[in-house]
Amino acid sequence: MGTVLAAGIVVYRNNAGKREYLLLKRKEGWLDLPKGHIEEKEDEYEAAKRETREETGLEVHPHRFFRYVAEYSYEDNGKTINKKVIFFIGKSGGSNAVSSSEHVGVEWLSVEELLVKLTHDNDNSKLNVIDVLKAADSYIEKLEMLHKINKEHAKLPQLHDGWNLSRTFVPGEGSLSATVMFIGQAPGKNEDIERRPFIGMAGKLLDQLIHLAGMKRKDVYISNIVHFFPPGNRLPTEEEAALEMPYLLKEIEIIKPKILVLLGSFSAMNVAGIGQVMKNHGTHKYMEKYGCEVFITLHPAAAVRIKANVPIMEKDFNKLKQLISSDSDRQKLL
Repeated sequence: MGTVLAAGIVVYRNNAGKREYLLLKRKEGWLDLPKGHIEEKEDEYEAAKRETREETGLEVHPHRFFRYVAEYSYEDNGKTINKKVIFFIGKSGGSNAVSSSEHVGVEWLSVEELLVKLTHDNDNSKLNVIDVLKAADSYIEKLEMLHKINKEHAKLPQLHDGWNLSRTFVPGEGSLSATVMFIGQAPGKNEDIERRPFIGMAGKLLDQLIHLAGMKRKDVYISNIVHFFPPGNRLPTEEEAALEMPYLLKEIEIIKPKILVLLGSFSAMNVAGIGQVMKNHGTHKYMEKYGCEVFITLHPAAAVRIKANVPIMEKDFNKLKQLISSDSDRQKLL
């Protein structure tokens, strides 16, 4: 028999300074998370939202970049059922949760409270609720730290006289569990409007290159040295970069990537002190300061402007793919 696919949301709230998770009480006596089968013509996000709404009465929007896959088996009428559940996270908007007919109630618990109350032995669902919540809790911790830093970062224009960049803050974007983090120069005009990094022509090329390296955009993290659009798309000044670097360093510290990919000379110089990108592209070195490998390549905008740079970047990203693979193999041996 094939695997049954399901999706759900780990729903959380902050209550009096404590992070609590919504758990459903089953008639059988064990605790569960909102989840259910993915129906035909329904994607993972839609299924997760629908099942959460049907089982809790809450309208919760899944965070796009957290994805935890739980796989387990159980017996049903003498048959072994293999199940794969894709969990997202979502913050409760404050409405009261209500249980569906298949549950006998709901309970809000912290991870610590759950550890006291629940053991693997009495979890008859075979879903390891503790592992799911631990992964979610760790991710949410990063998410809240980054939110706090971004809130401070966005205030920079108010704190400095003669501010010559846009006042629109464009935050980094992607998975906070990413093993690969990309750092560009600054947002462009499209990014300034949408408040998202790398969504213009350069962004489309970067997406293709990320795919070439065997990854998807949702699995990586993308940021810039400068998070405010320089009018006229000019090069940011050294002073502007110096103002923003402390925030980028905090961003890197939160993500903790295995590989930092520096896009273009501005990024390479400010992060790694490397100025000649055309001589150093496709190379990498371990930097103790960041605790990871630093990989140098061109900025995608340079390949959009000069088509001859496209094959250069493609070759670089094939090298990046090998570096990711070798790092993965090395981790397996540890």
